[in-house]
Amino acid sequence: MENQIFEWLREHRITEMECIVPDFTGVARGKIVPKDKFAVEPEMRLPEAVLIQTVTGDYPDDSMMDLTDPDMVLRPDENTLRHVPWAVDPTAQLIYDAYRSDGTPVDVAPRNVLKHVLDLFDELGLEPVVAPEMEFYLLSPNPDPDIPLAPPIGRTGRAEFGRRSYAIDAVNEFDPLFEDIYDYCHAQELEVDTLIHEVGTAQMEINFLHGNPLELADQVFLFKRTVREAAFRHNMYATFMAKPMENEPGSAMHIHQSLKDKKTGQNVFSNEDGTPSELFFHFIGGLQKYVPQVMPLFAPYVNSFRRLSRYTAAPTNVEWGYDNRTVGLRVPHSSPKARRVENRVPGVDANPYIAMAATLACGYLGIVNKIQPMEPRQTDAYELPYQFPHSSEESLVALRNCHEIAEVLGHRFVKMYLAMKEKEYAEYFRVISPWERKFLLLHV
Repeated sequence: MENQIFEWLREHRITEMECIVPDFTGVARGKIVPKDKFAVEPEMRLPEAVLIQTVTGDYPDDSMMDLTDPDMVLRPDENTLRHVPWAVDPTAQLIYDAYRSDGTPVDVAPRNVLKHVLDLFDELGLEPVVAPEMEFYLLSPNPDPDIPLAPPIGRTGRAEFGRRSYAIDAVNEFDPLFEDIYDYCHAQELEVDTLIHEVGTAQMEINFLHGNPLELADQVFLFKRTVREAAFRHNMYATFMAKPMENEPGSAMHIHQSLKDKKTGQNVFSNEDGTPSELFFHFIGGLQKYVPQVMPLFAPYVNSFRRLSRYTAAPTNVEWGYDNRTVGLRVPHSSPKARRVENRVPGVDANPYIAMAATLACGYLGIVNKIQPMEPRQTDAYELPYQFPHSSEESLVALRNCHEIAEVLGHRFVKMYLAMKEKEYAEYFRVISPWERKFLLLHV
């Protein structure tokens, strides 16, 4: 493995290495090292605490961490070796896997959590296939967080206004930026597919080709860095917040999912005669039962729940239906070979490794427990009662009480994730908002 990496580095005249590991929030942690130093020692060591930092950089109070704070042994996955196309000097990046000193995987590392779920499907002779859709906003630079966000200036010299869903000219307004995004993605072998203008002002969506969940999670992880970097170079921000602006819809990471037989390669969601299989219905049944329990993994921040409202074109339930975008679980029209379920619940702010592990875990439990789904919804599901926890606090309680999910994702991972999110919520709750100062300061 190492010889192949070193040969690639020599061939591309690489001078620096970005050695990265995804943490709980999806942030790239790690080290930047000279190529010559990397050639001597490609492994690196970091404390496990690196993985569980809150989004503000703090640490949970109760996390089941080893009090001696030992190092993890981080080893590069050669399949993730890629250019850093925006770097000034020839630079490469590698995603690392986390191990303990005895060689066992670190069970709380997000990449390992997803690998574990994939192993459970492997034991059933099944291989998950996913295709994520990534929504995000382009914004004018916003160095002062107290100032509301605004759309950027396009090639016409004007900021976009109004709703321009699916408008080609609205995408062309930012042609130079998207040319760089596509060039950067091509240089990193990120298999992006279509680009559309979404409902919100300067809200875009880029879809990925379907494939292996671990590879797609890696690509989404790198894609977020890529879009932000490209936007900086065009005097813009790109944000993957779930609900960045109060009068605009939120941004999702819709995940299309199917399963294929490892021996035959056939889509097991369809019978030989083309009809939906029992396994297909069980997968949906698992999603319906467990998605409300894993909401902290799909909606990880207080801001995430601002998106999940019928007034923002986001799902409010776990109903399912054929080609029905008002439900949380949509089955697009397709051939039997391409039959799949689209989970429309996760926000684009979710860690892709954790979100993919969670949605597949729900389907896995549906399969092994043979859970039957409700009848498909054929009308507007926004009319139905809200079926998710109403807040971050409620969602954390639901996840804590779901022992079946902890069995699949790992008890230690779930407990550490909850501890990190509780710390994060406590930090948020201390902040007094502008709304409170505006309406309460002199009126109550």
